[in-house]
Amino acid sequence: MSDPRTSPDPTPLVATGEASAPGTSTKLAEGKPFKRYLLFYALGLMGFFMTWGAVNGILLPNHVQDIEFDKFFTGADSGVDLQQLNDLKAQVDDGTVTPTGEQERLLGVLEKFESARAQGLSVITAIGLFVSMFIQPITGVLSDRMRSPWGRRAPWIAAGAVLGGLALIGLRQSSTILLVAVCWGFGQLVINVGQGPLLTTVADRVDESKIGTASAISGLGSMFGGVAGALVGGVLFTQFGLDAYYPFVLMLLFCALAFVYFARDRSSKALQVEPINWRRFFQAFVTPLRDSDFRWVWIAKIAMMFGYAVSHAFSIYMLQSYVQPSLSLTEATKTAPLLQLAGLPCMLVTMVLVGRWSDRMGRRKPFVFWASILMAASMLVPLVWATVPGLFVQAVIGGIALGAFVVVDQALFIDVIPDKKTAGRDLGMANLAGNFGQAIGPVAAGQVVAITAGYSMVWVVSLVVVIVAAFAILPVKRAK
Repeated sequence: MSDPRTSPDPTPLVATGEASAPGTSTKLAEGKPFKRYLLFYALGLMGFFMTWGAVNGILLPNHVQDIEFDKFFTGADSGVDLQQLNDLKAQVDDGTVTPTGEQERLLGVLEKFESARAQGLSVITAIGLFVSMFIQPITGVLSDRMRSPWGRRAPWIAAGAVLGGLALIGLRQSSTILLVAVCWGFGQLVINVGQGPLLTTVADRVDESKIGTASAISGLGSMFGGVAGALVGGVLFTQFGLDAYYPFVLMLLFCALAFVYFARDRSSKALQVEPINWRRFFQAFVTPLRDSDFRWVWIAKIAMMFGYAVSHAFSIYMLQSYVQPSLSLTEATKTAPLLQLAGLPCMLVTMVLVGRWSDRMGRRKPFVFWASILMAASMLVPLVWATVPGLFVQAVIGGIALGAFVVVDQALFIDVIPDKKTAGRDLGMANLAGNFGQAIGPVAAGQVVAITAGYSMVWVVSLVVVIVAAFAILPVKRAK
């Protein structure tokens, strides 16, 4: 019989230690089994995060725009060139052109179209984020108790990918904002059902001595996967339009099922579990918020991520309607992912440098405060320089600020946890703050665009809210 550690067959990976309890995973720390796990873990992450990047960053904004365009520009107006109409609007706003009666009518239609697409996209995005905020901890509890020949997590990973693929197919066929909202809301729910257990396999299957390595793959996978998804989505959309959903269906299925099959876990059929106390489970979420320091740090994170989400909610639309000269749909679709890419290297370098600097100084609050101020300052750039280069400058400065904030904010949360014995639960609440801020941010941005019929006030709102994040840190007492 061949050694399962060296065999290419998809047999359960053999670990270096024993399982802590019947039906649980054994730990991997070295050799081909560990390398195989890391390889297919990274592949699985890329499948999930590239899907997020492509759909949220490229396909969904274009999908919503197509639906709203067909609703507002009908009949003889169906051939209107949005780029030319936006350039006309800019000239009228500057007072360099006096519009004709027909041009005034078209500009009126453009204003309604702008409001509708911004509100539609913001609501669709927020619905999915609100749903996914709560499904991951619930899935975590249920997958902890899963008994199957493939282990505790694999059935959830496979089901999430398969149902997520079906949701993307349904999304492609959706012709109304309501159908898009339903399909993508369901899609985000089930994709999170698969992604959460995949991330949890690190704690299940990786030895403590190698947790840092696997965690680094998690962080890099989320960052690079999102950007790569947006870049690939942009290229595919320019070639295939909304049919670009289909390649991501195949990619999601391939990456997730490859992990399940080739990095197979031990059976969990012998797992022993206690009944779930759902009341105690949900009560535990609000317990850390009773602590004043934790609550202030939690509010600061909501405000920071709210401001960041507001300012980045409508990148494609801003490239078409806010910057001058405006871009065509094709140009905006290609440029939007590059804005994410521009800020990524600065974010990564800042995370490394500021994390070490903060540890050396033994201080957190000044870094969080000044990172928030820097983020707010970055939002002044597009306000005074509404151009494509202005958006790139904002993306770079914002990347630096976000990198500094994220790494130190996490350490600050650890510093103010009321009870170290419940660190996992409390850090889960910290993650919930970031998700909550990102969920309500697009909704607020959509309302701002609808009320003001433009995008400049989006930057103003972002700036103000991020400054709130800076000053919310000051009352914290159990951290320097």
